[in-house]
Amino acid sequence: MRQLALDQVKFSSEQLIPIVVQDSQTLQVLMLAYANLEALEKTVATGQMHFFSRSRNQLWHKGETSGNTLAVDSLSLDCDGDTILAMVKPVGPACHIGTVSCFEEI
Repeated sequence: MRQLALDQVKFSSEQLIPIVVQDSQTLQVLMLAYANLEALEKTVATGQMHFFSRSRNQLWHKGETSGNTLAVDSLSLDCDGDTILAMVKPVGPACHIGTVSCFEEI
């Protein structure tokens, strides 16, 4: 996994940064989530995506209950340093409702 320069991340006033999660094989956008510094540190340390749940106000490891994990290939900051693109290899569907992507057509 390419290393993310955590000191260059520009967090929001809530100390969060949005993460666009994309399948590294199909290039399909899977989800949009948020991370705080702790989630990013755990992601870098484990190679598995960790996020911060705004609704539950807590850290979560994607797949900890469902088994549908996201293995990280790379993490890249955008040109402003305020959004991250995570290229991942998903194991199972990324969306909590069971679809491959949270952006399935309705």
